[in-house]
Amino acid sequence: MHMSESGQNIAGRCARVRDMTPDRETCYQAVLSRDRRFDGWFYVAVSSTGIYCRPVCPVRAPKLENCTFYDSAAQAEHAGYRPCLRCRPERAPGHGLLDVSSRLAQAAAEMIGAGFLNDANLDDLAARIGVTARHLRRIFEAEFGVSPLDYAQTQRLLLAKRLLTESTLPAAQVALAAGFGSVRRFNDVFGRRYGMTPARLRKQVQPAMPDTLTLELGWRPPFAWDALLYGLADHAVDGVERIAHGTYARTLVVSRDGHAHAGWLSVANLPERHAVRVTASATLTPVLAAVLAQVRRAFDLDCRPDLVDARLGDLGRAMPGLRVPGAFDGIEIAARCIAMRQWPLAQARLWLRRVADRFGTPVEGAPAGLRVAFPSASRLARLRPDELRATGLSETGARQLLTLAGDVASGRVSLEPYAPLDDTLDHLRNAIGLDEWAVQTIAMRALGWPNAFPVGDPLGPTAVLASGAQGGAQWAPWRAYAAQHLTGTSADRMNAA
Repeated sequence: MHMSESGQNIAGRCARVRDMTPDRETCYQAVLSRDRRFDGWFYVAVSSTGIYCRPVCPVRAPKLENCTFYDSAAQAEHAGYRPCLRCRPERAPGHGLLDVSSRLAQAAAEMIGAGFLNDANLDDLAARIGVTARHLRRIFEAEFGVSPLDYAQTQRLLLAKRLLTESTLPAAQVALAAGFGSVRRFNDVFGRRYGMTPARLRKQVQPAMPDTLTLELGWRPPFAWDALLYGLADHAVDGVERIAHGTYARTLVVSRDGHAHAGWLSVANLPERHAVRVTASATLTPVLAAVLAQVRRAFDLDCRPDLVDARLGDLGRAMPGLRVPGAFDGIEIAARCIAMRQWPLAQARLWLRRVADRFGTPVEGAPAGLRVAFPSASRLARLRPDELRATGLSETGARQLLTLAGDVASGRVSLEPYAPLDDTLDHLRNAIGLDEWAVQTIAMRALGWPNAFPVGDPLGPTAVLASGAQGGAQWAPWRAYAAQHLTGTSADRMNAA
């Protein structure tokens, strides 16, 4: 899809005002065009109705004099507006990692969206990203226009609203999954913020717990879904992941407040709705916010393909909307990288299956083809070197994996998008001894760094020479997307398969 001249002008002007108060005329033209490239980039609040919408809302456009434009749903709700029941702001794509000038503020927002403040306080969040609580409040309010606590409240309410309208969870379970401490607290906050009771959003009340939950997450077009699945299928771990009939499914374990919740999920594309359908086992209900955040990262749903493809030039035009796959667990990606430095991909996948079956967590009631979750960092850290070597891993590989797993389990290093980038990459290189191909792959998939560049044969010396800071400068800051085009997720490979 090519952007029209008027669309290019709007996009250019919006990009220039992204870090300041939005230009009213510019944003209003985007609302009139209902262009999905701007979905989730800003929200329009209408004074005559008291409601805020996505720019793609299908209702008749309001008059400009009644409109106020906000960078986030939290800002609109903080100003007293209620979310639209037609366009559903909770379904909008999020901000890409480079859409916000402060990586720290974006990291905090991602953690809040994943439910971090449901079981912790602001001091804990600040310590996790390496700043003081005072500094966190300052940079967060500068980027999002609201405090971290206000932002967290909006995220809880929007998730609760989604569960009320898209699931049959009992109200008590909705309150728990959304992060409210009690049904009474949930009802009180919901009523004060939205001017209605939660029951008004329910078409029917079914008190029994469902076996699965199904929700939708939006994305901005274009989206090369088949290419993304093709790349994931190349590396799928049997028993942990399954790709079939255009759907990705996997097992996972998510910890919250000292408890591990094992379950499974599946993700299918809904191109006509510009969304993916996420089906999760009911066992993941208490950690649903974290699960949805993982899906967003794993499928790169917050990508801005118009910006990325324009920077990639001919590469982007060859397959528009190609995404960079993320990770559900950073240690799983690290283990894959270590294995692929020892064996070709097919043998590495066999080893990963062996490790999952031997040390992973069994998942009951999973769909056919899924049986076990990959072992966590804490589980791997408890293994003896001889136990890993018995699976076929070399002495060097076993030492690297055990050391890294211990560091992740102890909190010395984090393999998640909010981790300090430079310090984490230096740790992988110097303390763990990983080569540059592995470091860049972990940076791309586990840390979500869009400028990582893991290009080259992981079994050859070119893995070091072709990766990292020396290559692909013409595609910065989106080299990870260029790497996807260059390393096999291409139309030619898909057609040849």
